[in-house]
Amino acid sequence: MASIGTNDTLTALNHPLRRRILRTLDGKAEASPVELAEALSMPLGTVAYHVKILDRCGALELVRTRPVRGAVQHFYRAVAQPDWARTVLASAE
Repeated sequence: MASIGTNDTLTALNHPLRRRILRTLDGKAEASPVELAEALSMPLGTVAYHVKILDRCGALELVRTRPVRGAVQHFYRAVAQPDWARTVLASAE
């Protein structure tokens, strides 16, 4: 996999739903896309798509998985962001 740079993180943080996901996870131990979708009142498919992007850019990390009715549920936590990323999250929206 290619290395992820500052521009990738900035691009990821540019989307309002991704910022909402990170704010929702901030201070929480972990959450699954299902839990995030419920908390944000958004469709699961939409939230899962944006969670994968945040995971790829290094803003989230996969903590654990759990089998649920023939599928695998993934749980993520927010990774400590550099100061500039926290500033972007705090000032946007």
